[in-house]
Amino acid sequence: MHWTTRFSTARRALLALAFLGLAAGAHAQDYPSKPIRLVIPYAPGGATDILGRSIAQKLGELLGQPVIVENKGGAGGNIGADLVAKAAPDGYTLLMGTIGTHAINPSLYQKMPFDPVRDFVPVSLVLTNQLVLLVNPGVPVKTVGELVTYSQQPGVDLYFGSAGNGSSHHLSGELLKSRSGLKMTHVPYKGSGPAVADLMAGQIQVLFSDIAGALPYTQSGKLRPLAVGGSSRSALMPELPTVAEALNLPGFDVSAWMGIFAPAGTPQPIVTRLNRAIVEITRMPDIIGKFAALGAEPIGSTQEQFASHIQAELVKWNKIVTDAHVTIN
Repeated sequence: MHWTTRFSTARRALLALAFLGLAAGAHAQDYPSKPIRLVIPYAPGGATDILGRSIAQKLGELLGQPVIVENKGGAGGNIGADLVAKAAPDGYTLLMGTIGTHAINPSLYQKMPFDPVRDFVPVSLVLTNQLVLLVNPGVPVKTVGELVTYSQQPGVDLYFGSAGNGSSHHLSGELLKSRSGLKMTHVPYKGSGPAVADLMAGQIQVLFSDIAGALPYTQSGKLRPLAVGGSSRSALMPELPTVAEALNLPGFDVSAWMGIFAPAGTPQPIVTRLNRAIVEITRMPDIIGKFAALGAEPIGSTQEQFASHIQAELVKWNKIVTDAHVTIN
């Protein structure tokens, strides 16, 4: 090929790329020009759904277009997350991803329909949500340390429940066992509701639960809280130590989290606009108050901070899942 022909071909390619860049920029300036879909990868009524709907309403107000919530539950959140991973990367389909879809499931499921890093753009971390360690009041302990000692006594058999095999509640218990020497056997339930009911009935003795959901039962004395699982104390139960404090276990942190994701390939100007809006929402006093009532702390972040958080969480939960020998086909 003559050099002039090669030059002409290269010039046309550069012009085409420039045109595409201009088109993407123009598209981003017009964004959003129609309603946005926020996929919640769990059933209605749960914490992710309630908190996600609060974000969706505020996001719609800031962007000037409705943000429609669509619940797509199943497979621990994988079905909804996969839908977004394969959606058009135009900013009109977003995911409220969680510790499950983007930190635990990749190690838990033998076959994943998506890659949590390659197939998504992390927009912003939205919140962290505290878990609380609960016991049935019939268990003769008032601290985590006493629980560990009691579990090791001859003839004592403790059972801990969870919202399901491989859930953050389950793996939090497994991590506590491995770090502290606590002896107890896992009993999975289909959701946290049945697990809490059996804990109150004495069918199981120990449970990690969402702190807001547990509050009515701890206030009434039907359940006894021992510690919170996060890295700091909770405003809902400020008298409780963290597990890390109570047992001198530096780095023990089993807080759940949620964040907004877009499909890989979404234009950066659109992602930037979404990030700014979400960070603004997490600073709103009414959102801070509403989240606090549910035991959650709003945390807006940069894309880079969120990406780093995901990488660290993938490593942490891979070790927990592997050490506990938990898998789901």
